[in-house]
Amino acid sequence: MTIAEAEATRTNTRIGRRPTRGAWWVVFKQELVELWVGGRAINLLILYSLLLGLMTFLLATNSELSLIPPKEMVFLTLLNTISFGVFIGMIVGADGISGERERGTLEVLLLTPASRRQLVLGKLLAALTPWPAAFLISLPALFVTAQGDEVFGQAVLLGVLIGTVLAVAFAGFGLLVSTWSNTNKTSMFICLIVWLLLFLLTQLPGEVQKGDFGYFVQRINPMQATSEFLEKVLVNHRTFWERDEFLRSSVAGVVVVLFLLFAIAAPRLRLDASRARRLRARWGSLSGMALSTFLLVTLVAGPGVALGGPLRQADGQDLAISLDESFLEVKTGDEVTFDTLLENNGSEDSPPVVMAMNIIKLTSTGDVVDPEDWSPERTQYVDFVPAGDQLRHSWTIEAILKGDYMVYLVAVPEPEERSSSHPVSSPGLHLTVGAFQRLNPQGVLPVVIAVPLGVTLALLVLVRLRLRRLGRPGPDEDDERSLRSP
Repeated sequence: MTIAEAEATRTNTRIGRRPTRGAWWVVFKQELVELWVGGRAINLLILYSLLLGLMTFLLATNSELSLIPPKEMVFLTLLNTISFGVFIGMIVGADGISGERERGTLEVLLLTPASRRQLVLGKLLAALTPWPAAFLISLPALFVTAQGDEVFGQAVLLGVLIGTVLAVAFAGFGLLVSTWSNTNKTSMFICLIVWLLLFLLTQLPGEVQKGDFGYFVQRINPMQATSEFLEKVLVNHRTFWERDEFLRSSVAGVVVVLFLLFAIAAPRLRLDASRARRLRARWGSLSGMALSTFLLVTLVAGPGVALGGPLRQADGQDLAISLDESFLEVKTGDEVTFDTLLENNGSEDSPPVVMAMNIIKLTSTGDVVDPEDWSPERTQYVDFVPAGDQLRHSWTIEAILKGDYMVYLVAVPEPEERSSSHPVSSPGLHLTVGAFQRLNPQGVLPVVIAVPLGVTLALLVLVRLRLRRLGRPGPDEDDERSLRSP
């Protein structure tokens, strides 16, 4: 009898001795021992800690990457943590049932008086445990890259909430696929294909992701929706409720996965998954057709060209924009605030006005400016400007790259139907950004070394505990020896 079979027999003996109401807890503890003491999860976490430490050290030392502001570095670190944590949970869930079938230990579990739902619940809870461990490992890296910025607290709170939701969704999905698969090869392959498809949608060309349909694609993909939400909140200073629509796909995914898992898959859990092949084949063909149609429509309809007749340009409005600053000299990482005055020199109230800010680099060398990284709010909306009156607006810029830049504002009056309007530009604000302040590599290096070393020491302790556990007889073996002894 193999070690896995012996452990399964011992687990089922314990389940049979206890009330079935607590069977999920027994299964959860046994899966926890195999996952952590066995070393499967801890090995993946060691690899993750090494990659996270390498990325953090590169952010601190490389002259190009260190140009990224703290908010952006925290966002990238948190996004990688969530992606890796939920990926481990999905892989562990994919092994939950199909692995038992492949090892020949599922039959013993199904013969116990425990309900199928409790068996699946115990395995699901065990598959969720790698996520909090991965998040705890990332906390030192988040703290170092935040450089004292308040974004650290926001990242921790959002990471706990969003990461937990995604961990439940992906671990449940992996377990759902595992219940319908006879072998680990099948369940792992399906989960990896789904994971790659979700990331493939995030790599579509930018013009495809624009328009109503492109934004719809961003919202229904949990990984891309999470990335968009975290970037808007952590980097661009948006509030939680301004971008909460990006989280609806994750919440809906959890509800659908848990319903399929506990209402359909768990009660029909059998020793052989061959009876579900016909159902899986039908669902597979339908999902394949739906995915193909979805990608085709995305590529074709993504750009979303608006059709209509020729536009006519309306007369220009009597609007003017002025700035309270013409030249500023700052350092990389400084926050720049300036005001604008929007004046209406006409005799009538203006139509609604959209004010947009843009930033251009005055030299052809170096990186291209991405205004979204420089300013949390580049667009402001004005209902109207009274005749002969003026309105003041405040703007904020975070200096990121070293060099000379020109900042200017454009006011666009709302055009009438089937017409255009005349944009009004402001004078330019010459912004000179001095040398940046990089992260302190000596302060980052202890974190880079200590975190993987701590995880490795934890692995050695678990291995030692496992060896002692395998070398010590179980309670059932003690009872048998006491009965056999004279």
